[in-house]
Amino acid sequence: MNILVINPGATSTKIALYNREENLLTETIQHRAAIIQSFSKVADQLDYRLEVIKETLDKHDVNFDEIAAIAARGGLLPPVESGAYEVNEAMLDFLVNRPRVEHASNLGAIIADKLLKLCPPETKAYVYDPVTVDQFAPVSRISGLKGVERVSIGHALNMRAVAFHVANKLGKAYEDCHLIVAHLGGGNTISVHQKGRMIDSLSDDEGPFSTERTGELPVKSVMKLCYKHSEKEMERLRRQVGGMYSYLGTNDARIVEERIKEGDQEAALVFEALSYQVAKGIGSLATALKGEVDGIILTGGLAFSTRLAESVREKVDFLGPFFVVPGEKEMYALASGVTRVLEGVETSHVFKVESGE
Repeated sequence: MNILVINPGATSTKIALYNREENLLTETIQHRAAIIQSFSKVADQLDYRLEVIKETLDKHDVNFDEIAAIAARGGLLPPVESGAYEVNEAMLDFLVNRPRVEHASNLGAIIADKLLKLCPPETKAYVYDPVTVDQFAPVSRISGLKGVERVSIGHALNMRAVAFHVANKLGKAYEDCHLIVAHLGGGNTISVHQKGRMIDSLSDDEGPFSTERTGELPVKSVMKLCYKHSEKEMERLRRQVGGMYSYLGTNDARIVEERIKEGDQEAALVFEALSYQVAKGIGSLATALKGEVDGIILTGGLAFSTRLAESVREKVDFLGPFFVVPGEKEMYALASGVTRVLEGVETSHVFKVESGE
């Protein structure tokens, strides 16, 4: 039962082939920045990405007749429940014509639908745990200003995958656990999982700064900046040249750690501030569980940094068992989620767009 996995990122497209949960092939296709930047919209990249995916699959002699399903990374859809959604016309129309944000992940379902034409008629395409998975408790939605609602958006796919993984290590079902998961990388998301539901989170505009994003900022100071810069410039400051990059001129944590070893005091302070803010985020979300925490999990690319992981650990160890699951399990999560659908363990949802969205 072969499952083709498609995961488009900003400058790369990851593809994989699984037989149920056994990995048969994984490859990351790197895209030249000049090519990606030549397209005015993400949707315009479709033909280019589709062609290089086909070429790569042909190179590995992948037989489309043997593909039982395609699992694609979910894009920025309206708020949805966790789990699998079969790709349908409503989803494609939303991602092509009304995306909430221009993001490469929006191409996942669209590419999957195109590749579906090469597969047997019974083959279906799914997205699983898109970034807009929303299981917030009502109290989590209150922001402090009426008319501005807190929303659930972040690295749901990887966070839920590592939560399942750690729950298994603990000898428990995910649905029986209280977990806090911090996904750290170019963007950060910290989430709290209560008995199988992600009831609150700190996204990259509310929580700790990342390698290139600002995280939460003092509102009064930001208001003054808004009068000096355009909306586009402010978004660039927030998402591309903020965080660690704004202080140290690099978004590469490995370079920063080398500078720390060479005695760079500013690099040491900023890196410590990163771990300090991550720990504060974890601590704040522990209150949602009334301190009953089965596990704290660090994941994402920055979790490869032993220095960062240990610095966070020493600040939050008193809250509960600490686990480091570096990198991401997105490809496996997509394949295993769709496997559960094909085997009848899970039922896929039907994507619909509510009026007004």
